[in-house]
Amino acid sequence: MIKGKTEDFAGTARDISVGGMFIETATPAPFGSEVVLTVSLPGSAEKSQLAGRVRWGRPGGMGVQFGLLGAKETHLITELSRT
Repeated sequence: MIKGKTEDFAGTARDISVGGMFIETATPAPFGSEVVLTVSLPGSAEKSQLAGRVRWGRPGGMGVQFGLLGAKETHLITELSRT
């Protein structure tokens, strides 16, 4: 979801790290948009909300840089990156 907007968009996370991720989506947010991503991270039964900013876009996707992550999210993403 783009901060300040009510509509959600769907996408598939690719290439995730503690710095950010690529999101494959038909509706990329504009460059510089603040977004809140609701994701299911392996190893957690709960969905996580990750704040970030769109740093680049192209047809079919966008790159999002994460803001501050909590300890739980940092751990889960680090573990996911190791596999």
